[in-house]
Amino acid sequence: MAKKSKCRWGNLFGYILLPFSLGLETDPLEYLRRAKVTVDRKKHSLEAVFSMAFFKLILKVLGLKASVVLVRRVIHSTTLSFSNVVGPKEEITFHGHPLSYIAPSVFGHPHALTLHFQSYENKVIISVTADITVIPDPHKMCDDLVESLKLIKSSVLERGFYEMEV
Repeated sequence: MAKKSKCRWGNLFGYILLPFSLGLETDPLEYLRRAKVTVDRKKHSLEAVFSMAFFKLILKVLGLKASVVLVRRVIHSTTLSFSNVVGPKEEITFHGHPLSYIAPSVFGHPHALTLHFQSYENKVIISVTADITVIPDPHKMCDDLVESLKLIKSSVLERGFYEMEV
């Protein structure tokens, strides 16, 4: 990287802590409506910016050990981790070989369940990491997740809540 460049290496990220509730709704879109209101409110807040700035401040003032302790406490106080990353809309290649899908994952965190949603070429890849001591049948959970997404999709199509691409 050029000297005095405004570009930086690495990822900058902050945390947004969201309430997560389970339940059966008569309308499959009701849960999405409530979740969207909460997520939109959080996105318009400065929670992610402040969490990143706070972690950077702790790192500078108290050092690496204190920042690691803080990050671990935050992560240990949550139930699951969820990420959604917008990927490329067109096919990409690696040394001339086309990638069929992109599936992110993480290692070493204390969650019993991690969900990654990654888009690639107008399709969504869902990567699930589950601790079988907490979730005894992760395949059943994945089948239930697929069924829930199908119910949501059919409800959206039934009500005409989509835009046609021309």
